[in-house]
Amino acid sequence: MSPKSVAWIERLVWIFIYAGMLLGTLGLFVIRQGIDDVLGQRFGLCLVGLGALGVVAGVLLIWLRSRIKVD
Repeated sequence: MSPKSVAWIERLVWIFIYAGMLLGTLGLFVIRQGIDDVLGQRFGLCLVGLGALGVVAGVLLIWLRSRIKVD
């Protein structure tokens, strides 16, 4: 792979990890606010789930980057 492609993957790693942590934190905040509304609880859980997926995607990209040989 070209160095430009590798740099793009490295950027995506941090974007996914930080965005995932932000969404997860926001979801926990929504859940802990004590919203009795079922929609609020589901929205919070959805945010936590999306955040977890973002962090997992970032970790998978780190693994992918470790396997790539730069030309």
